Amino acid sequence: MLPADPRTLGATVTDGGTNFAIWSNAADAVELCLFNEVNGKWVETRFAMSHRNGPIWHGYLAGVRAGQRYGYRVYGPWIPEYGVRFNPAKLLLDPYAHVVDGDVIYSPEIYGHFAHDLSGDGDLNQRDYRDSAGKVPYSVVTDYPVRQVNRPLVPWAKTIVYEAHVKGLTAFNNEIPENERGSYKALGHPSTISHLKSIGVTALELLPIAQFITEPTLHSRGRKNHWGYNSLLFSAPHKEYACTSDPITELQWSVDQLHAAGIEVILDVVYNHTAEGGVGGPTLSYKGIDGHAYYRQDSNGRYLDVTGCGNTFAASKPHSVRQIIDSLRWWIEVVGVDGFRFDLTTALYTSDSAFNSSLMAAIGADSVLRNFKMIAEPWDISRYSLGDFPHPWREWNDAYRDSVRQFWLGDLARGYGEGVSDIASSISGSSNIFHYRGPTSSINFVAAHDGFTIHDMVSFNEKHNHPNLENNADGNDSNRSWNVGHEGESNDPQIQEVRTRLKKSLLATLMLSSGVPMLNMGDEVSRTQNGSNNAYSLPLDHSEETEASFNGGWALPWSLSQEQQDILDSVKSLAEIRDSYLADVASEFFTGALDKGTNRKDIAWFSLGGNEMSDDHWRDEEKRSITVFIEADPNKALLLMLNSSNQETTFTLPDASWGQTFRCIFDASKKVQTYEPVIAAPSAKVQVPSHSVLVWLVSGRVSAGRTTN
Repeated sequence: MLPADPRTLGATVTDGGTNFAIWSNAADAVELCLFNEVNGKWVETRFAMSHRNGPIWHGYLAGVRAGQRYGYRVYGPWIPEYGVRFNPAKLLLDPYAHVVDGDVIYSPEIYGHFAHDLSGDGDLNQRDYRDSAGKVPYSVVTDYPVRQVNRPLVPWAKTIVYEAHVKGLTAFNNEIPENERGSYKALGHPSTISHLKSIGVTALELLPIAQFITEPTLHSRGRKNHWGYNSLLFSAPHKEYACTSDPITELQWSVDQLHAAGIEVILDVVYNHTAEGGVGGPTLSYKGIDGHAYYRQDSNGRYLDVTGCGNTFAASKPHSVRQIIDSLRWWIEVVGVDGFRFDLTTALYTSDSAFNSSLMAAIGADSVLRNFKMIAEPWDISRYSLGDFPHPWREWNDAYRDSVRQFWLGDLARGYGEGVSDIASSISGSSNIFHYRGPTSSINFVAAHDGFTIHDMVSFNEKHNHPNLENNADGNDSNRSWNVGHEGESNDPQIQEVRTRLKKSLLATLMLSSGVPMLNMGDEVSRTQNGSNNAYSLPLDHSEETEASFNGGWALPWSLSQEQQDILDSVKSLAEIRDSYLADVASEFFTGALDKGTNRKDIAWFSLGGNEMSDDHWRDEEKRSITVFIEADPNKALLLMLNSSNQETTFTLPDASWGQTFRCIFDASKKVQTYEPVIAAPSAKVQVPSHSVLVWLVSGRVSAGRTTN
């Protein structure tokens, strides 16, 4: 091989051939392996990469073009007691590959150590000399240039996030051609976009789409990884989500369609661990290239696992920082996405704070990346860091989730309350957490992919994760849910009515809180997972799907019952209310101070008697109701009445110093399609049904202590 340009890692097509470069600091030798089909069989040709610049091995091959299958074999010592496990018998994927061909075949050959079964059980200290070629995928040379992307550039204050699974979002949509359902292409279908637009979505956040595989132990149970949090490569779209032979072009097209409709695309990215698992996991890429450099290990070569997935990627090291930055830029500049949600973000740095993270610093200093949306999941299994990220990062706010669930459900399930201070703080933007950073630092959610759906959190007190075949030991035991007196689905009309009110009240709280709301796919149509709060796996064969394996709960239902339609109509209405009255006041924390121009506050809290809350009210742990006034502009405001008690409760509207006319525009106890708004005068008594939210539009400008039209 001729020397190549070592400045660009991966396989880079030039006018006359392809430049190959790979990082390995501890290797003794590296071979590039080309695979070509001859008479129906793949024939391997090896080339020694004899050119080295520091840790970068490189070489140039003339005539090699896009579409070429290849891999690497890396030579070096086998010293397991120090975590050094080179094995040239194992064909390795290029970490910079953007397309793969073939699948992982679960067999003993894919392990670097001697294994006697497909799960990797065997002698961890013995190097295995069986060739893994044919049992692992090939990397594919590609040539996709940086492209011009027309982006919506939606400000955070106007952003509504929708977390969805590529397959799950469209798999049951009969308006899409059958062969396209559940694919990248389906994301850009007019019916998909119409649905998202109807509920106010401005950002589609996709569960991981980087190439992933099923964990061997899960595969041995006849299950497959559905969510995708088991990355094989960081920068290759998962090929099973494509309905064409070109997943990258297909994905680019859908991104462009979503952009044209004003919807951004955010990717859930998993840089904290890989599919190679712990010491006993398969050798597929990083582990064989230079496992000691790519994974966090102790002095005895033991993997440090703060992800719960067997390994932790050494994301703080310079070469890893470079790879993650290169990956993020590829998704932005080539695919065209608009931001990222980082899974287990605290696992990406070893410093005491994200403020001191080398990766965070690199992202913030990058001339491209610093202009895009960055969202942190601010924890891993060893560390919880909500509120610890620097501006302009946003964070998943699980404290918001817990306070909203506790107010509407958890207190009723356990029989005692904690008052209204937490729910008030959450509704007003969680300033106690984000301080000077502003309310849009909080990604508010009530449900997400991991946990109960909104339907299930009002239907189950306990998790029901039996389909995962882990004896129901997986998933969180603290759900802050309430089944309304019956575990599971119920035909009791009273139970059904209460559950519907609760779902609509939860959604109303989410959509009208200060901060950035995130909807979980299907909550807008009351999707159920039959009580599973960890629905990460599905049967290997979808034809085996039964009620016990989530009964289709993995996908968005498109054929709706009357109750589901009412939930959908509610979300549409709430999205319109948010866009009309809250979008312009969501970027800064409320002050609660009296404005001399309007003679009222930008936010205020009221007791049942229609007076502002006293200290005694705030200290009342059994208080089950609260009213909040949120000023939209000098002439309009929203008034939210929240009643989480089991009884219909009399509320009193504020007096005329707060507004002239009060018009109820949403009632969680009423069907949206038949609801007729109610108009009331200041200080009027209002009956609020149990487990319900009422939303009032307050009109009339206030000046010098009186209202005017």
